[in-house]
Amino acid sequence: MVLSVRDLHVTYRTRSGPLPAVRGVSFDLEHGESLGIAGESGCGKSTMGAALLRLLPKSAEVSGEVLLDGEDVYRMTFGRLRAVRWTEMAIIFQGALHALNPVRSIRWQIAEAIELHDAALGSRAVKARVGELLEQVGLAARRADDHPHQLF
Repeated sequence: MVLSVRDLHVTYRTRSGPLPAVRGVSFDLEHGESLGIAGESGCGKSTMGAALLRLLPKSAEVSGEVLLDGEDVYRMTFGRLRAVRWTEMAIIFQGALHALNPVRSIRWQIAEAIELHDAALGSRAVKARVGELLEQVGLAARRADDHPHQLF
């Protein structure tokens, strides 16, 4: 099992008291599988996704188990967790317009993630990889210098 989630609960601490956001979610994903989550606004989809990658604010209390290749995500060091994000596990939120920084070029934003995970790549290799990734999602490599709003 690549990703195994068991009895995941997330509760936010608020001034009004505890607010349960995710209650008892369990699932398994094998290598190469993807998982799409659908539900009403406010039902906990984004909270669950953020919990898998430890992206929640300090006001969130998480219980349950999140294992990536048998390794407990909540026991990973920050360095290990940082290495895992976008290489072994990633989340793509529905609100794509909010996923990219509007004042940075698309190239800059994709290159930042590539360089974070492979500092040995030179600038030409990073530029080429950004172009390849854009083409994989149906965009011309030349669009890399555009800003997100220019894609629409």
